[in-house]
Order: sequence, then structure tokens, then C-alpha cells
Amino acid sequence: MEFDNHSPIYLQVIQDIKKNMIIGTIHAGDKLPSTRELSLQYNINPNTASRVYKALELENLCFTKRGLGTFVTEQREQILKVREEMAHSLIDNFINGMTQLGYTPKELITIIKNYEKGDDELC
Repeated sequence: MEFDNHSPIYLQVIQDIKKNMIIGTIHAGDKLPSTRELSLQYNINPNTASRVYKALELENLCFTKRGLGTFVTEQREQILKVREEMAHSLIDNFINGMTQLGYTPKELITIIKNYEKGDDELC
């Protein structure tokens, strides 16, 4: 994974793990890598990996079983909630960016319809 310099690394790792939960690469109830394995997987400091898991636990997306490791929540609705939140964030970014370029809501709808048809014309 290549990291963006504009956002803290631990947040980028959290987003990647969440995305993998949403798309099904990581399933509800799955055991997550140990902190050490996570740090090697993402080439991050073990303290950063620990921070990732603490943040995910605060969001109720994972839990730790003493002596067994960290596991993804078994509450599927929690993962679906994150999916919705991520979708809203993407839509907000798109709308804000396009609005800054001067597009109106009506033009955005046309752009999306044209894009879906495979039309290269924006409006």
C-alpha cells in the first residue's frame, strides 16, 4: 500500500481495513493479523499497528480476546454502517469538488448518467 502524505498513516490503514471488511476480503468474525504481522504487512511501526486496532475497537469493528488475538466484529450491521459512511464521504467529496468546478446539481446528474452510458461528454 502506498501512503498519502496528506493523511496520518494509521488512518489510511484503518480505511484500507474497513474497505476490505466492506468488500468481503475480511469477513465478520475473522481473526485479524497480530500487531506485529499488521506492522509487517503495511510496513508500519508496531505502535502504529496497535493504534489501528485500538481505533477499530473504539468503532466496534473489532474486539480482542485475551491470548487469542483480535477479531472482526460479528455484527454485520456494524460493517454495513461503515459502508454507508464511506459511501456518503465519497459522494460528499465528489459533489464538493464538482461544485467548486462550477457544476450545478442538474449538471452532476447529467454527468453521472452520461458516465454510466460510457459517454465521454460530461454534459
